[in-house]
Amino acid sequence: MVNRRGQCRENALFLYKSFGLLFGALSIPPLYVYKCAFSGGLLNYQTDDAIFGVFSVIFWTLTLISLLKYVLVMLSADDNGQGGVIALYALLCRNAKFCLLPNYQASDEEISTYRYPGCSNTNMPTSPLKRFIERHKSLKTCLLLVVLFGASMVICVGILTPAISIFASVEGLQFQATNLHSGVVVLIACILLVALFVLQHRGIHKLAFIFTPIIILWLLLIAAVGIYNIIEWNPRVYQALSPYYIYIFFKTTGKDGWLSLGGILLCVTGTEAIFADLGHFRTAPVRVAFSFVIYPCLILQYMGQAAFLSRNLSAVSMSFFASVPPPLLWPVLVVAPLAAIVASQPVISSTFSVVKQCQAIRCFPRVKVVHTKRRISGQIYIPELNWFLMIISLAVTIGFRDTIRMANAYGIAFLGVTIITTWLVSLVIDLVWHQSFILSLLFCVLFGSVEAVYLSSLCVRILKGTWLPLVLSAVFLVVMYVWQYGTQKKYLYDLHNKVSMKWMLTLGPSLGIVRVPGIGLIYTELATGVPASFTHFLTNLPAFYQVIVFVCVKTVPVPYVPQKERYLVGRIGPKSFGMYRCMVRNGYKDVFKNGDDFEIDVVMSIAEFIQMEAEGSGTPEGTVDRRMAVVKTSGKFGTVLVMAQTSGLGESSSSSSSAIVSSAKSPTLQNLQANYEQEAPKLNYWRRARFGLLDAKCKDSRLKEQLQELVEAKHAGVAYVIGQAYLKAKWNSSFLKKCAIDVAYSFLRKNCRSPAVTLNIPHICLIKVGMNYIV
Repeated sequence: MVNRRGQCRENALFLYKSFGLLFGALSIPPLYVYKCAFSGGLLNYQTDDAIFGVFSVIFWTLTLISLLKYVLVMLSADDNGQGGVIALYALLCRNAKFCLLPNYQASDEEISTYRYPGCSNTNMPTSPLKRFIERHKSLKTCLLLVVLFGASMVICVGILTPAISIFASVEGLQFQATNLHSGVVVLIACILLVALFVLQHRGIHKLAFIFTPIIILWLLLIAAVGIYNIIEWNPRVYQALSPYYIYIFFKTTGKDGWLSLGGILLCVTGTEAIFADLGHFRTAPVRVAFSFVIYPCLILQYMGQAAFLSRNLSAVSMSFFASVPPPLLWPVLVVAPLAAIVASQPVISSTFSVVKQCQAIRCFPRVKVVHTKRRISGQIYIPELNWFLMIISLAVTIGFRDTIRMANAYGIAFLGVTIITTWLVSLVIDLVWHQSFILSLLFCVLFGSVEAVYLSSLCVRILKGTWLPLVLSAVFLVVMYVWQYGTQKKYLYDLHNKVSMKWMLTLGPSLGIVRVPGIGLIYTELATGVPASFTHFLTNLPAFYQVIVFVCVKTVPVPYVPQKERYLVGRIGPKSFGMYRCMVRNGYKDVFKNGDDFEIDVVMSIAEFIQMEAEGSGTPEGTVDRRMAVVKTSGKFGTVLVMAQTSGLGESSSSSSSAIVSSAKSPTLQNLQANYEQEAPKLNYWRRARFGLLDAKCKDSRLKEQLQELVEAKHAGVAYVIGQAYLKAKWNSSFLKKCAIDVAYSFLRKNCRSPAVTLNIPHICLIKVGMNYIV
C-alpha cells in the first residue's frame, strides 16, 4: 500500500511538471496557426465551409500526428526512458549491426541497459531487412546520414522556436496599440530573446518551479477564450469535427486549400518535444496529461477561433488576440510572452542534449558540456551552442520580421524531424519489437503519407522562408559527417599502426627506460594493443612512470551505463611490467567526470582488479594481453585499499588507522604543489585525498606489495598523456577527400575544444603528444 501511494505521488508530480517542460511549445501555435493558414488565396473563400474545413484539418492533424503517432505509439519506442532521433538510432544499433562506432566489444552486450525490455529472445527469426542492411556498409552510412539530418533539423527547431514563439506573443501589443511601430515589436522580441539565452547559463533551472503554473494558466486562458467564442459567435462549429468537412474544404478551395496546409501544420509543431524530452518523465503521466488536458484545451481553442472567424474573417491577421474578450485581453497579453519563454526553454535544452549525444557518438566537433546541476541527471549547458542559437534567432527575428515567414521555416524544420522519426520508428517496429514487416510498412505509409502531403505544400514556399532550415541543416550535416569521417580515418590509422606486443615483451619489465614513481594515464582510442604514440616515449624519452594505464573512453549505444558496470580493467603483459588497460564505457547521455573524481575511480578500479586477480578471477599468468574484467564500484572497494579525505588545511578528516604512504615526490616538487594548492584550493580539494592499506585485511604478501606500489604511484602524482592528432590526406587521394580532410576537418579540429577540455583533464597534469596521420 505504501509503495502504491509513493508511486501515485511520483506520477502526480511527473504529470504536474510535464505541463511546463513538455507541452509548452505545443500550446503556443494557436497564436499564429489561422493567420498562416489564411495567408494566401484562401482569404477569397469567406464561407463557413472553408473556415470549418480548416478547423477540421487542424483537428484531425492533431489527432493523427500528436495523439496517435507521438503519444500512443512513439512514447513506447523509448530507449530505457529516453527519446529522440539518437535514442531510436541507438535502439537499432543494439538490435542489429548498424553501428559505426569503433571499439565494439562483446562484453558491451552484458550491460544491464543494453537489451530492450521484452525483446531478449534470441530464437526469433532474423528479419530479411536486418540481414540486407547488415551486408551493405553503404546502407549503414545512409542510415547514419538520415539520423544526423534529423539531429540537424532538431538544432534548426531550437533556433526557430524561440524566435517565432516570442515574436508572435508580443505581436498582440500591435493589436492593443494600433499606432505601435513594428520596429518596437521586433526590439521587444529581441530583448526577450537575449534575456532567454543569457539565463541559460545563469541557472534558469532555479526558476523551473514557475514554468508549470505559467503554462497551466495559459492553457486555462486559451480554453476559456475558445469556449467563449463557441458560445458567442457560432455554436454550430462542432459539426466541423466530422472529416466530411475536409472533403468539402478541398473540393471548394482546390489549390489554395492545398497551399494552406503549410500553415495548418503549425498546430502540431512542438509535438516532437514530447518525445525528445521524455527522459525526465514517465510515459503514463505524459499520456494522461496530453489526452485529458492538453488535447482538449487545444481543440477548444482552435474550435473557438474557427467560430470567431466564421463571423469576422477580416480580423484573421490578428485572429487570436481579436477573439479574446475584453476582460481577458490584458491577462492574455501578459501571460503570452511568459508562456513563449517557458515554451522555448525545453526546446533549447533538447538542442543541447542532441548535440551532446552527437558528440558522444563521434559525429560532432568537441564542445564544452557543462553539467548545470549535479543532482539532476541530463541538465547540461553548452556555451558555444547557446550563443550560436541566440545570434541566429536574433538574425531570424530581425531579418524576417514576419510571423508567416518564420512559420514557414519552423514548419519545414519540424516536418523534417517528424518524417525521420516515422522512418526510424517503422524500423524499430520490425527490428526491435520483432513485429511483422507489414505492420511496420503500414505505420510508415499511414503517417508518412500524411506528412508527405504537408511537405509538398511547404516545398512551394522555398522563397518564403523554408529555405533557411534547409540551408542550416545542410551545413550542420556536412560538419557532422566530415567530423565522423575524419575521426573514423584516425581510428583506422591507429588500429593499423599499433605496436606489437611481442616487441614490447622484448624490452623487459623496464621497457628500456627508467621507471619513475607515478601513474601515467595514456588516452587511446584502441581497445586492444598498444598505441603507436607510446613508442615516442620509449624511443625519445629516458624515463616514464612506474604504473602505466592505457585509458580508452568509448561510447556504448545506451543512454546511461550504470556506475557498477562502467569500468573494464585488464593487465597488459606480465605483472612486472606494471601496465594496465582501463576501458571507460559511457552512454550517449552520460556526462564525463572531472579529473579528480576520475583519478579516484581509476585507482580504485585497478585495486579491485588486482584483488580479483589474486583470488583467481583473472586469466592465467602466461597471457600477454589479458581479458578485461568488469570492476564494480561497490563490493570490494575499501576492503583492502581505503581512501581518507583530508581537510582544507591538509589534516586528515578521519582518524583512520590506515597506513598512509608518504609521497615519493622530491621536496622541490612538494613545494611547487603546495604553492599551486594555495592558489587554487577549490580545484585541488579532491586531489588531497590519500589512499592507504588496511594491514589487518591484506594477508597475501604479494597482493599487499602490488597494492602498495599502486598507492605509492598515486601519491607520487598522476599525469595525463593525450595525443594531438594532425590529419592529412595522402598525395594520391581524390579531390573530395583532400577537401574533407585537409580543409574541413582540419578547420574544425583547430577551432573546436581540445580533448583535454571535453575529458575534464586538469591542465597542470596534462602532457600532449603530437602525431601526424597520413590517411
